[in-house]
Amino acid sequence: MRLTSRTDYALRAAMELAAAGEHPLTTSELGKGQGIPATYLGAVLAELRRGGIVKARRGVDGGWTLAKSAREISLADVIRAVDGTLANVAGTRPEKLSYKGPAKGLRTALIAVRAAEREILEGISLADAVAERFPARVKRLLDDPKAWR
Repeated sequence: MRLTSRTDYALRAAMELAAAGEHPLTTSELGKGQGIPATYLGAVLAELRRGGIVKARRGVDGGWTLAKSAREISLADVIRAVDGTLANVAGTRPEKLSYKGPAKGLRTALIAVRAAEREILEGISLADAVAERFPARVKRLLDDPKAWR
């Protein structure tokens, strides 16, 4: 799995907002909290707002908050808000791919990878990730030393 810097920033900002709860954070506060350049973060937050992940409030007490409860937003939701589909090959969804000869099974393997990725990323909410509370399947994966290298 490869995440762009933009997606990494979006996930980190969303987790900062999840940890802050109802307390709005400014772009500057979010950037400082995660070491993300505020100028770049503004564009990421705009994408998250269009994706229904965050909302902005103007004024003295303004800033960014999550648009829904941190329990209702999965890591997959955040990734989709900035990157679109979870898994694709050069912008094409795996089920739309067609391979020939010995490579024919690659399409099925890529669909399986997407299904596993979806199961994990949709199964972890922002609240779960902030609390480092993971589903049993994820814990089993993490218990394997190979997961860490």
